[in-house]
Formats: sequence, C-alpha cells, structure tokens
Amino acid sequence: MIELDFKKSGGLIPAIAQDAATGDVLMLAYINEESWKETLATGHACYWSRSRSKLWRKGEESGNVQLVKEILVDCDEDTVIFKVEQIGGAACHEGYRSCFFRKVVGDDLRVVGERVFDPAKVYKK
Repeated sequence: MIELDFKKSGGLIPAIAQDAATGDVLMLAYINEESWKETLATGHACYWSRSRSKLWRKGEESGNVQLVKEILVDCDEDTVIFKVEQIGGAACHEGYRSCFFRKVVGDDLRVVGERVFDPAKVYKK
C-alpha cells in the first residue's frame, strides 16, 4: 500500500481532480486515509467532506462520478492529483463542469463557465 503523509496536515491532504483527456482542473477537495484507500480499491474518486465530516463518494447524489485514470503524488507525499474521466459533465456542485468557473476581472469575479445542470433540481434542497 502506498503511504501518503496524512499526519503533516491533521489527517487531510489536498486532492486535485484534473480531466484526464483535456488537462482542465475540475476541482480541489481533500482526502483522508480512508477515502484514499477507497479510491485505490474502487477506482472512483472518494474524498472527505469537511463540511459534513464524512466520506464523500463523488457523484453519489448527482450521478456525476469521477473515474480515476491516473494518480500523481507530489514530492512531499502530501498532495495528489487524480486524473479523472468526469461522468455526467459536471464536477462542481453548483452545476458547472469545473469548480473554477469564475475569473478575476479587475475588482470583480466574472462567470466564464456554463452550467451543465441546475443544482436545485439535482440536489432537491
């Protein structure tokens, strides 16, 4: 088993999800040791939800799962990149393909992405 350094940052390390085909950065999340092991075992991206304090199996509510095609580990073994196939078209819970759908323009944020789905309909909150 590959041992990452989860101790350095209180048990969580950053995990960047990148589209395996295009190289686009889709999102940044965090993993703990349990979500890491599940990702390796299943091939589906699994993260740790800091807001809900539980495992977050990407797409379990929305259907927008991430199939992990490749994993890169940084030199300190405390950050990973999941190169993924994004199923369903959107990585962002706000309905965008990427969580990075806004761009700084002067003193403002400008939306530069297009919504793939309506979060109110998908999450029924």
